[in-house]
Amino acid sequence: MIALLQEATTSAGRFDLLLGGTLFTKLVLAVSVIASVGGWVLIIWKWAQFRRLRRDGFRFVAAIERSQRLEDAYKTVMRLPETPYSRLFAQGANFFSELRPGALREGAPPQAGLSEAQLNALWLVLEKTQDEERDAAAGGLVWLSVIAVTAPLLGLLGTVLGVMDAFLGVAVAGSANISSVAPGIAEALVTTAAGLIAAIPAAIAYNYFAIRLERFTGEQEGFASEFIGTLAREGRV
Repeated sequence: MIALLQEATTSAGRFDLLLGGTLFTKLVLAVSVIASVGGWVLIIWKWAQFRRLRRDGFRFVAAIERSQRLEDAYKTVMRLPETPYSRLFAQGANFFSELRPGALREGAPPQAGLSEAQLNALWLVLEKTQDEERDAAAGGLVWLSVIAVTAPLLGLLGTVLGVMDAFLGVAVAGSANISSVAPGIAEALVTTAAGLIAAIPAAIAYNYFAIRLERFTGEQEGFASEFIGTLAREGRV
C-alpha cells in the first residue's frame, strides 16, 4: 500500500512538473507528441502498403508462370487487378504493340524482331515505369526519416535550454543545493525522452521499409529483364 502511494505521488509529481514547465518545454513536448503520432500513422500505412505489394507480387508471378507465351501472359495480366507489376507489364506490352501492331493478338503471323534502337526505347519505357512505381512505393518514407533525425535534436535543444534556465535560476536564487537544481534539470530531460520516444520507432521503421523498397525495386528490375528475355526467346528481338 505504501509503495502504491509512493508511486502515485511520484506520478503526480511528474505531471505537475510538466504542467509547471516553461512555454518552450511544453512546445517541444507538443511537437514530439505530434511527431510520434504521425510516425505511427506512417508506420501502419507503409506496413499495409508493402504487405499488399508482396501479396500482389506473388499473385502476379503465379499468373505469369502459368503462361506459355507472351500473348497468353498479356491476356492473363489484363484480367488481374491493377498493381505496380501489372502496370509495368502493360507498359512494356503496349509499347511493343505500338512497335509491332497486332503482334500480341492470338494467331498473329510472325513479324520481324525489334531493332536495336527500338529495343533501347523499350528499355527506357520500362525504366521510366519502374522509377514511377518506386517513387509511389517510397511515399511517406522521407517523413519517417525527418522524424527520426529531427525529434532527438529538438528534444536535445529543449534539454539544453532547460538546463540553462535551471542554472540561471540557481544563480539568481544564490542556492546550489540539489532540491533547487533537480526540478529544473528533470524538466529539461523530459524533452529529450520525448524526442527519443518519437524518433526510435520512426528510425527502425524507416530502415525496415527502405529494405522492403529495395527488394521491391529489385523485383521490378528483374521482371523488366525477364520481359526482354521473353521477347528474345520468342524471336521478337
